[in-house]
Parts: sequence; C-alpha cells; structure tokens
Amino acid sequence: MTDQTQNSVAFVAESIIPESPPPARERGIVKWLRANLFSNVTNSILTLATLWLLYLVLSSTLPWIFNGVWTTSSLNECREVLDGKVGACFSVLTERWNQLLYGFKYPYDSYWRPNLALVLLLVAIAPVLFFDLPRKMLAFTVIYPFLAFWLIWGGTLMAPIVAFVGFAAAAAFFQHFGKGSFALGFFGAIVVAFAVWILGGMLIPEGASENAMLSPVPSRDLGGFMLNLMLGVTCVSLSLPLGIALALGRQSDMPLIKWVCVVFIEFVRGVPLITLLFVASVMLSYFFPPESTVDLFLRVVIMITMFSSAYIAEVIRGGLAALPKGQYEAADSLGLDYPQAMRLIILPQALKISIPGIVNVAVGLFKDTTLVSVISMFDLVGMIRGPILASTEWNGVYWELLGAAAALFFVVCYGISQYSQWLERRLATDHR
Repeated sequence: MTDQTQNSVAFVAESIIPESPPPARERGIVKWLRANLFSNVTNSILTLATLWLLYLVLSSTLPWIFNGVWTTSSLNECREVLDGKVGACFSVLTERWNQLLYGFKYPYDSYWRPNLALVLLLVAIAPVLFFDLPRKMLAFTVIYPFLAFWLIWGGTLMAPIVAFVGFAAAAAFFQHFGKGSFALGFFGAIVVAFAVWILGGMLIPEGASENAMLSPVPSRDLGGFMLNLMLGVTCVSLSLPLGIALALGRQSDMPLIKWVCVVFIEFVRGVPLITLLFVASVMLSYFFPPESTVDLFLRVVIMITMFSSAYIAEVIRGGLAALPKGQYEAADSLGLDYPQAMRLIILPQALKISIPGIVNVAVGLFKDTTLVSVISMFDLVGMIRGPILASTEWNGVYWELLGAAAALFFVVCYGISQYSQWLERRLATDHR
C-alpha cells in the first residue's frame, strides 16, 4: 500500500520551466510584415502594388539624383558633362545658394547678421517651447525681437530701443487696466504702444547713436528663404495673442466688442489671402498719414497676421466651447474675476485642446508666405520664378530648384509637426 500511495502522488516541479521562444512567424520582422502589410488578401495585393509603384518611381528618380552634376556654371555645361545621360543639374544650387537663402540684393558681407539672428531665435524660443528650462531665459525672449530687427535691418540702435520702450509701456497699461476688462486692456495697450513709437520716432534726432550703426538694409532687399522665415515667425507670434483676444471678444457680454470681433473674423475668413496681400501692396498705405512711408514688409505682416489671427480665433473658440460648464462654475466658486479665471483655469485647458488646430494654422501660414511673390517680394519661390529662371545660364532648370524649396519647407513644417505631437504627449491633451 505504501508503494502504491507513493506512486499515485503527482509530481511537483521544483523550478520554473524556461520559456519557449515564440514561433518564427510570430516574432521579429516576419510578425511585423504579417500584421501590417500581409494581414489578409486585400492588404497583400495593395502592398505588392505599392511596392511596384515605388520601384517604378525610384528606378527613374535615383539615377537622376546620383548622376547629378554640382560643379558647372550653366545649364549648357551640365548637359555637356552629362553627355546624353540622365542626371540632375544641381550646379544651380551651388551657384545660386546665396540668392535662394538671402535674396539677390542683401549685402554679401552682412550674411552673418541674419545667421546670428537665426541662432539667437533658437535660444529665444527655447524657454517658450520647453518648460524645463530656467524661466530667467524669458528675459532674452522679450528682448530678442528688437535685437533681431536691428541685426537684419541695421540702422541706428535707437529705433529698437524706442520700440522696446513702447512695448514696455503697453505691457504696463495692460497690467493695470486688463484686470478690469481684458479687451480694454489689450486694445488700449496697442494704442499706447503705437503712440510711444510715433512720439519716439519724432523725438529721435537724425544721426543719433551713429557709433551704434549697422549698415542699413531696406526691406526691398530682403529675400529668399530668409524672408519666408521672417514672415512666418513674425506673423505666427503676433497672430496667436491676437487670436486669443478675438476668441474672448467673440464670447464677450458687451455687444459692441462681440460684434466687432464677429464681423472681423467672418470677413477675414471669407476673403482669400492673396486678395489681402494685394490690398497690403496697393491700398493699405492710404490708411496711414500722407507723409508716412509704410514699409511693404510691415504692410504684409499686418495683413497676414490679420488673416491667421481670424483662423486661430476660431480654433481657440472651439477649445473654449469644448470645456464643460463646470470649469467656469468652479472659477466662480473660487471667487476669481474674469481675467483671473481665464488666465488660471479656462485658457490653459482651452489652449491644450486647441494645440492641433493652432499648429495646423501655423504650418499653413508658413507655407502661404510664398504667396508674397505675387506682389513682387522675392521670397524663395519668387527668387526661383524671377531672377534665377530669368537668367540665361539657368533658364530651364525646374526640378532641382523646386525640389530644394520643397526640402527646406518640409524640414521646417515637419519639425513643427513633431514638436506639436511631443507637446500633446507632454500635456496629455486627451485627459482633462
């Protein structure tokens, strides 16, 4: 009996059995291909068709790229070097790179100025884009626009100093009067800023601060991709606060402010941007005093900022509407007034929800800066369509120039898109 009892006791393992590897088709690249490209018959057919199309495109494109010529001085020399072979004439990029980036009139010996302004831009926007950096860096962010203006346009140092004083006066006005009425403080601050700038321009004597001069560069000499970057950064930076003000004004209880914002937003959104650019080029100067000569760059910035701020206002209004009513009631229960509730509770949540829409408007705005070529501003596309293709040396080169332009815009827009996705993950916009 004892032996039978011992034989009937089940075996108990004394150690964990090692894991067996999964089947070959359930791991590694094979699993990924089965799950993503060949999961069923339809997807398999589409995958094979796509691979065939990619083969057709790459088989004709890669030889054209790899056989490219970089060292000639004209299209005819490129064709002589290629001698009937298929190849790109990238020499136009090496010969005209400075015109593509800076325009054809910006002084060659002053290229260091926009380059330095670009490097300082990266430093200035870093504390705005990334929250972990020291907040003390925001002081340089405030100073940067005036410093960049002086670096790119040159001239006396007194002009950006007066502009900075006007900005400081506007900020003080908004800090004092914005507590009672956000709209009054915002629009009043704009009036104060313009008043200080005009008064300061009248009081600055000619020849002031001659020892702090950089060689002046008129706006008509700006061009190339530098002009696209300047318009994009300036207009996006200005349209965001203006769009917030318009969105809040559209929800205001004051009928006059509400209807002014409604009419402005609906009118601007109903007009094509190219029409507004023609207005900036031809008609906008009539709204300024007769003696004043308003720069075309400033007029274009005003119109593009108005256009993009109307779209951003609607994006932010959607974010405000997405917030539950309990958030507003929570602000009232804490005894917060309207500016405090907006600054501390409502706007932070609404802006988080609105991040994809704001980035979409920003990317579209940056690409739309190429429309300034229709009003004789030689941006990147304007340089390609105008001086470069009009020259006898490079008349007929299209794919190389337009491909370089597409690559530059793709790098910037893709960077903006990737940052927005990182910001959404960081702020967890899907959790309120």
